[in-house]
Amino acid sequence: MRFGYWLPVFGGWLRNVDDEGMEATWEYVSRLARRSEEIGFDLTLLAELNLNDIKGMEAPSLDAWSTAAALAAVTRRLELMVAVRPTFHEPALLAKQAANIDHISGGRLSLNVVSSWWATEARKYGIRFDRHDERYARTGEWLEVVNGMWSEPRFSFSGKYYEVEEAILEPKPVQRPRPTLYAGGESPAGKALISRACDAWLTHGDPPETIARKVADMRRRREELELAPMRFGAAGYAVVRPTEAEARREVERITDVRQSARGFANYQDWIQNTKLERQVSLQDYSVSNRGLRSGLVGTPEQVAEQVLAFEAAGLDLLLLQFSPQHEEMERFAEEVIPLVREASDAPSDDRRPVGAQTP
Repeated sequence: MRFGYWLPVFGGWLRNVDDEGMEATWEYVSRLARRSEEIGFDLTLLAELNLNDIKGMEAPSLDAWSTAAALAAVTRRLELMVAVRPTFHEPALLAKQAANIDHISGGRLSLNVVSSWWATEARKYGIRFDRHDERYARTGEWLEVVNGMWSEPRFSFSGKYYEVEEAILEPKPVQRPRPTLYAGGESPAGKALISRACDAWLTHGDPPETIARKVADMRRRREELELAPMRFGAAGYAVVRPTEAEARREVERITDVRQSARGFANYQDWIQNTKLERQVSLQDYSVSNRGLRSGLVGTPEQVAEQVLAFEAAGLDLLLLQFSPQHEEMERFAEEVIPLVREASDAPSDDRRPVGAQTP
């Protein structure tokens, strides 16, 4: 299992806690990223929104792409997965920008392709907002252009949404054949595009048994296309405490949400403009990306067992959220990751419950 985390570009993940002690500043996120690769984290995801959908539209939020370029220069091992929304970026220009960051990082850039969801933000920033399935059609063309720019000496394309003529991109990305393309989607249009055009599929938080069914479906789609196997990741919000009771009290604190909380209107916008497989609860609203559904709550041993269940379900990446981020990531790295590594390295016949003593 690889351990990733959402970089707190919005200043936190909780809609009912105004100050989580994790400012949306370069100083905070750069210190966090440098420390994270020292303590065992493999990847950070930089979400791309120009407005803050967690703390309210008036709250600060960091730009994903300039932050990624800066982090590329001050980190050494961390994979930088940057969310990119095709409606906000011309594909040939984005391909050039991404290739340059890939060089700055020494080949550590990846993209999380997001087909947009926030109609209000798009309108405020003067960006066209397409209907759901049309957004995926646009994304399909967008990916063709990006891939062509990364792979061809001269590239031309003429489609419904984009046109480029004899375009040249040099230098190409460090990574060959390309930086990893991640994407998430639960609609038929989304899953069809991702299985055809991307390298890895991401999903919001859900229990391991639900994740296993989703992974099996995407694997089947991929096999039918006779393409190389995909990789799989999921979101999760982690609460690690010495006792289960303490962990549950923390969950009660962070899910005490009222519908008047800042950000609720933005959340409703997201629900209306996505096609999710399951209904979303107010508890899901309180912590972003359905993180609590992953069940990463409890003692270090309980959380490690849940991580191993996700691994058995087919995941190779967890994208975690914590609050406060720095302190809770230190706890997770110290108390959970070693248990997972130890259990994963043990032969299957010798597998014991996490934390069990050797007789």
